[in-house]
Amino acid sequence: MSQRANGSGFATAGPDFPDLPEATVARLPEYLRALHNLAEDDQDTVSSEGLAAAAGVNSAKLRKDLSHLGSYGTRGVGYDVQLLIEQIEQVLGLHESRAVALVGIGNLGHALAGYAGFATRGFHIAALFDADPHRVGERVGTMTVRDIAEVEAVVDAERISIGVIATPAHAAQRVADRLVAAGVTSILNFAPCVLVVPDGVDVRKVDLAIELQILSFHEHRKSALTALPAKAVGQ
Repeated sequence: MSQRANGSGFATAGPDFPDLPEATVARLPEYLRALHNLAEDDQDTVSSEGLAAAAGVNSAKLRKDLSHLGSYGTRGVGYDVQLLIEQIEQVLGLHESRAVALVGIGNLGHALAGYAGFATRGFHIAALFDADPHRVGERVGTMTVRDIAEVEAVVDAERISIGVIATPAHAAQRVADRLVAAGVTSILNFAPCVLVVPDGVDVRKVDLAIELQILSFHEHRKSALTALPAKAVGQ
């Protein structure tokens, strides 16, 4: 079941689905990654403090997030790692492998297509698309790049609901329009632009340049603080 953000910052859902704050939804994958690491180390239980440290959050926030799932742990024992993995995967819809279409097979697209981590986290790249005739027909791993003109037929045949855009910015909106027209309802956008999509379509944006600019701010701030006299810093 899909979730939509409402004005209160919560993701709304049907009566059988937890009503989760958007911030909690954003942290659940971090908890899941930490839990998988614990499971791989044969750890059966984990305290809230241990899981919070592994996920990079404070324990009070983690306990509140997990309480939304009806998971409170056991006093003196903590959380059952495997049970919590199953609960989070169920809420995130990862109990089935979701088919993904990747559009734009340049350097970034090649890297994404070859990323093995998708398969271990409930996703599989079902189709690769590009508009460049020189790219169409190219083999990337075990897959062949298709012409973007085929997107409607392939999305329907492969039951794809998630699209990843790794095109240049000037092409991203056209690609988004085609994906939405084909039936895709969620988009992960790596292009440095804002997409306009209809209601009912969810977009997540990944802009590495923006993340670097934020880090640049922190570096600039640290440099400025270091340059201040000791008395001024303490005021």
